[in-house]
Amino acid sequence: MDKPRYNSLSKELTERIEYDRRNHIENPYRFKDENSVRRNPTHDIPNLWRPTFIRDAEKILYLPTYNRYTDKTQVFSFYKNDDISRRALHVQLVSRIARNIGAVLGLNLDLIEAVALGHDIGHTPFGHAGEHLLDELLYEKTGLHFNHNVHSARVLDRIFCRNVTLQTLDGVLCHNGEIEQSEYRPIKKLDFETFDKEMQDCYTEGMPAILRLVPSTLESCVVRISDIIAYIGKDRQDAVRARLIDENTDFSSQEIGTFTSAIINNLTVDIIENSYGKDYIALSEKAFDDLSVAKRENYEKIYKKETISRIASDILKPMFKDIFEKTIDDLINERTDSPVFKHHIEYIAENTRYYSNENEYLKEDKAMIAADFIASMTDDYFTDLYSYMFPEKKSAVEYVSYFNE
Repeated sequence: MDKPRYNSLSKELTERIEYDRRNHIENPYRFKDENSVRRNPTHDIPNLWRPTFIRDAEKILYLPTYNRYTDKTQVFSFYKNDDISRRALHVQLVSRIARNIGAVLGLNLDLIEAVALGHDIGHTPFGHAGEHLLDELLYEKTGLHFNHNVHSARVLDRIFCRNVTLQTLDGVLCHNGEIEQSEYRPIKKLDFETFDKEMQDCYTEGMPAILRLVPSTLESCVVRISDIIAYIGKDRQDAVRARLIDENTDFSSQEIGTFTSAIINNLTVDIIENSYGKDYIALSEKAFDDLSVAKRENYEKIYKKETISRIASDILKPMFKDIFEKTIDDLINERTDSPVFKHHIEYIAENTRYYSNENEYLKEDKAMIAADFIASMTDDYFTDLYSYMFPEKKSAVEYVSYFNE
C-alpha cells in the first residue's frame, strides 16, 4: 500500500481565516440560535447553560433508544469483532468530522452536533439490508415506504415527542448520505407545515421524495456530506478486518486518498477551501469526481459481495417477514403479554409519560407500529426475539467468531 498523501489548506485561505478570526469577523450564513423553532415554543426555553441546540443534542443523547446505536450493524452483520464499526461509532465520526469542518467555516457547532447525533436514531438493525426489507414489508401492507432518515425524524418528533427544533429535525430528515453532490445549497423551510408535508411525501412516494430533500441550513449540509466522508474509508477498513477484501485492494481514488485518515483529511480540506465565506457547501470538481468513484468502488468491491448480499436475501428476509406478521397479529389481538407490548408499547409509554398519550400511539396503523418496533431493535435483540417467537424454527444466523479464519 502506498503512503497516503495529506493535503493542506492553501496559504491564501489560511491567511484569510486567520485575519477573520483576529478581527472577529463572523460567518453571516451561520444559523443563529434565536431563529430556531419548536412545535411547543413555551417549553425548552434556552438559557446560558443549556442553549437551544445543546438542548436538542442532549434530548437525543439521553433518549433511551440512543443506547441501541451500540448494537446496530453499520455494514457488516453477524461478526463477533469489536474492531468492526457499529452505528454508535459512525454517528460519533459524523459528528466529529462535521464539527471540524463547521468550526473552520464559522458555523453553529451545537446545531451540527444535534443533527449528527440524531441522524441515524431510527435506523434498523442490520444496516441498509434491514432498511430495504422493512420498506418492502411496510409498503406491501400499507402502500407507505420506510426510509431510515424519515424514521429518525419520526422517532424524535412523533414517537418520543421530544419537542426538538425544526432545524434539527430538518437536518435529520435531509441527511441522506447515499447521495453525493458537488454543491449543497440550503433551502429555507419556515414552518412545521412544510416539514410535515415533506415527511408525508417520503412515506407515500419513497425515493423520488427522498431525492428532493434539501437541508435548510449550512450546518445540516455539512452533516450530510460528512455522513459520506465518515463511511467511505471506514467501510473499507472494516471490510479488511472482516476479511472481505485485502488491505492492498486496488482503489483508484487518488485526489481524496483511498483509506480512512487520508479521505477524511483531504475531503475536509477540499470542502473548507471551496466553501469558506460562501452561502453553500462545495467540493472541487476533482474531489467530487473522486468521491463518486470511491462510492462506486465500495459498492463493487464491498457492498455487492456475495457474503453481504446473501445476508439480506437468504437469511434476514424470511426472519423479517415472520416477525413483522406475528407482531401485527399480536397488536390486532391485543396480546398485552407479547414482546411488542412489553418491550415497545410499554417502553414508549414509560419514556413519554410527560410528553404524549399512549392511547394515541395505539390508534396508529398496526403495520406502522410493527415497523416502529422492528426499526427500534438491535441486531442481537432481533435474533433473540426470532428464537423466542418461533422456537420451532431453526435460525439461519451464524456469527463469524474471533477465531474463524
